[in-house]
Amino acid sequence: MRRSRKVKILATIGPASSEQATLKKLFEAGADVFRINMSHADHELMRTLIGRIRAVEAEVGRPIGILADLQGPKLRVGRFANGKETLAVGQTFTLDDDTVAGDAARVHLPHPEILKSVEPGHRLLIDDGKLELKAVKCDGRSIECVVVAGTSISDRKGVSLPDTDLPVGALTEKDRADLDAALEAGVDWIALSFIQRPEDLVEARKIANGRALLLSKIEKPQAVTRLAEIMELTDALMVARGDLGVEMPPEAVPGIQKQITRAARKAGKPVVVATQMLESMISAPVPTRAEVSDVATAVFEGADAIMLSAESAAGAYPVEAVATMNRIAERVEKDPTYPAIINAQRSTPEPTGPDAISYAAREIAETLELSAIVTYTASGATGLRAARERPKVPIIALSPILETARRLSLAWGTHCVVTRDATDLDDMVDRACRIAVQEGFASAGGRIIITAGVPLGTSGATNMLRIADIGAEGAAGK
Repeated sequence: MRRSRKVKILATIGPASSEQATLKKLFEAGADVFRINMSHADHELMRTLIGRIRAVEAEVGRPIGILADLQGPKLRVGRFANGKETLAVGQTFTLDDDTVAGDAARVHLPHPEILKSVEPGHRLLIDDGKLELKAVKCDGRSIECVVVAGTSISDRKGVSLPDTDLPVGALTEKDRADLDAALEAGVDWIALSFIQRPEDLVEARKIANGRALLLSKIEKPQAVTRLAEIMELTDALMVARGDLGVEMPPEAVPGIQKQITRAARKAGKPVVVATQMLESMISAPVPTRAEVSDVATAVFEGADAIMLSAESAAGAYPVEAVATMNRIAERVEKDPTYPAIINAQRSTPEPTGPDAISYAAREIAETLELSAIVTYTASGATGLRAARERPKVPIIALSPILETARRLSLAWGTHCVVTRDATDLDDMVDRACRIAVQEGFASAGGRIIITAGVPLGTSGATNMLRIADIGAEGAAGK
């Protein structure tokens, strides 16, 4: 089974989509990677979902990626004596370390790190920005604020701090337990929330120790500011537009989305565009025209993957949402303007042998109109380099390691096939030709280009290009 598009679709699993039969329908509709949100899944449920996904994988015969999304720190105000209070713009309102129930003048803030870090002039956004406060006086135990916008506050609402760099790591105790459980269960990707600085990745990478790849969710202004440094330490990025739109002006988010997407493409690391892509399909069988344009923009921009959240997790039409996203992506990639836009954003290759080989493979494949680029990849690095080039022709990534194929299911344009390592150069060429034919990318009489590392099986040593003619029986022609 092959997709008719190169951008990947990441679908979140939830109450509406957790049964194995539904998971199979989601895959058939277009889902390439499944996301498990650890904010809503305990370890037992996570293991059950992973088991069902792996059963679907075995049934369809295609590698499927699994991403576990860690919750991250949740910053919330305390409780109110009346559950809710009405405020007035311009009034004073205080957040402090007093555990007494709140009223219209103050409320407990059970986060000493916030009380010690906020400075006068900093903004505090409550309940996804519905209430905006501005700090005017801070003493380490309380923050006296003035109400700038909004008129109500209630129990346990979330707090966002767009101007404050908090001295807290990205992993909570819950996250560490979830991370250990997810790694033990064999997930392929770990998504990290609340990333502010590159140091926030260090602990997770040490714990993962190569058992899964790390995806950093860019959802805070501080992360945008230090994007280049974060890029060095992460394996992939997510444009978490919902949280970005709370902590930054909404009108700034589209430009930031483009900046992050292009930076990730330049670095050759997968980038996911997420949040509210087909939001109306939570309750409606068709999207709005604006949502269709939003998805299309991400595809035109060359994102590796586009993500569904509540649409597939809790919506009334999870399969229809995936199918709709699939149709939009297919249509965009067939648009006559698409190749020129993708080409205009292509970066020059890095001055390394493997990057030069990947660049040359794309140039040759497009010039000679070859059927496919076939890459042998053990670690996945060669497959990612091929995807970085965004070639017009299909990419077939061959790997002897199932985990590598699953991880590459997030990367643009890669059709992953698990196969044993070639024994010699002739076997390598024959195997590439046969698989290209079997998977529906080529036919007898066609030609493919092959990249690999010699000696065979050497990880990260891509140093060979070979154009192969496909013979009458699907193997390499003479």
